[in-house]
Amino acid sequence: MEKLNVIKVGGGVVENAASLSLLLEQFAQMPGRKVLVHGGGRLATSVAASLGIESRMVGGRRITDEEMLRVVTMVYGGLVNKNIVAGLQAKGVAAIGLTGADGDIIRSHRRPPKRVRMDNGTEQTVDFGFVGDVDKVDAGLLSQLIEAGRVPVIAPLTHDGRGNILNTNADTIASSVAIALAEHYDTTLTFCFEKAGVLRDADDDGSVIPLITEEQAAGLVRDGIISGGMIPKIENAFSAIRRGVGQVVITHSEDIGGHHGTMLKS
Repeated sequence: MEKLNVIKVGGGVVENAASLSLLLEQFAQMPGRKVLVHGGGRLATSVAASLGIESRMVGGRRITDEEMLRVVTMVYGGLVNKNIVAGLQAKGVAAIGLTGADGDIIRSHRRPPKRVRMDNGTEQTVDFGFVGDVDKVDAGLLSQLIEAGRVPVIAPLTHDGRGNILNTNADTIASSVAIALAEHYDTTLTFCFEKAGVLRDADDDGSVIPLITEEQAAGLVRDGIISGGMIPKIENAFSAIRRGVGQVVITHSEDIGGHHGTMLKS
């Protein structure tokens, strides 16, 4: 099978001009077939605040009411996605910007209220609003684009097939896309953000944990070493491994080749 890299990059990287420029340069130089999935949550929070809209997060995931849905649709599907696409085009990459609604590539359903473990250790039932949980990815269409020499750049938005856009965690999208494409390619999924990997001490960039098994991850969550937005990243990483993705790496955005950072192993 041909090799494919699915690169997921966090909002903290794509919203900073210097880090975005470096990312685009490295991504453009990456050989072979590739897909880029991006976030943009910090910018969405900033834009929402400028409009007087409060941002609420639970367990690293955004609660999305109607007002916030309009914000994330504009920011993720418009401003962030098209800036990345334009930047890659300038570097000779035939990028094509997509949301899950485009070509029906990612269909999802609205998440029902669910019990969530809070940061203080208690559990609470949370209604996340217009948040989507992925049902299916059209790997056939994505692979057609890839084989035609196009590079999909996917925003963290999906749809339910009934006219509704749904805000969907970018890590979940990256994992779901990697799982679907693993039927067509030898797929590596790399989560890139501002840290060198999963850190044992959040204040020490040198405390990268080089290898984490699923059993170890559960203990790290219980101990509070893995917390906040890192929890869904870890959950999606192991879901991808269990469902056929060859390799998952969590690393710094300056190392999108995945040579360092944290390797996840079942």
